[in-house]
Amino acid sequence: MNRLGKLPEINKDDEKILSQVECFALDMDGTIYLGEQWIDGAREFLAKIEESGRSYVFLTNNSSKNAMVYVEKLRRMGLAVTEDKVVTSGQATIYYLKKNFTGKRVFLLGNRMLADEFQREGILLDEENAEVVVTAYDTTLTYEKMCKVCELVRQGLPYIATHPDYNCPTETGFIPDIGAIHAFIHASASRYPDRIIGKPNADMMDYLMQRIGNIDRSKVAMVGDRLYTDIAAGRNNGLQSVLVLSGEATLADTQQSEVKPHLIFDSVAHMIPYL
Repeated sequence: MNRLGKLPEINKDDEKILSQVECFALDMDGTIYLGEQWIDGAREFLAKIEESGRSYVFLTNNSSKNAMVYVEKLRRMGLAVTEDKVVTSGQATIYYLKKNFTGKRVFLLGNRMLADEFQREGILLDEENAEVVVTAYDTTLTYEKMCKVCELVRQGLPYIATHPDYNCPTETGFIPDIGAIHAFIHASASRYPDRIIGKPNADMMDYLMQRIGNIDRSKVAMVGDRLYTDIAAGRNNGLQSVLVLSGEATLADTQQSEVKPHLIFDSVAHMIPYL
């Protein structure tokens, strides 16, 4: 099916796509949980993947937390995983900076825990003499921070973003994400990021493939609740794409979108019979 083709039937996998998947790349917010609440059937879905001898990793654009914070959150929710199971846009951005801006001083608009991760990985953070600007999903945002980042962007420094998401889903609704921050910066400094690392972009998916090892892309499924990040990430980078309707995207959104998923399910629970 091409991008403009008709939608697949909901909760069906007649072509047995899922049975051929070796690794599931799973979005988190809106796909596996909302806030601190599991989406119904998500635990059973993860158990079924492992029972079938296959693997999964959590792949999130949310750069407001580092990998260990996600591990601790999942442990609080009753799931014991190690850090190698979590792939974040923050990690992918660190990987990109090491390859393309080695030794450069970075101004990071982000939470303290992300800054700690950058520093542990050898990224030089410098608010006063920055050579590169990196924006992340900063839930500790202040007007002072916004003034500083706009000043640096206005100066023309390279401007990198961890991901593009406009909103972050929670158990009580949506809250502004990094895309809203970019709109603020653009309104003041007349620039959008030069490069956005996270889903759906190739930098994130290349980093994912480097992390999961020697698996053909056609045997990796990107499972998520957003068309413009998760589904586009799969479609644009040679992976299978599975949309779940438990988060941001609605069926109406899917009907209007140019990017069509390979499969659509109401939630990951409805995928279980096809694993």
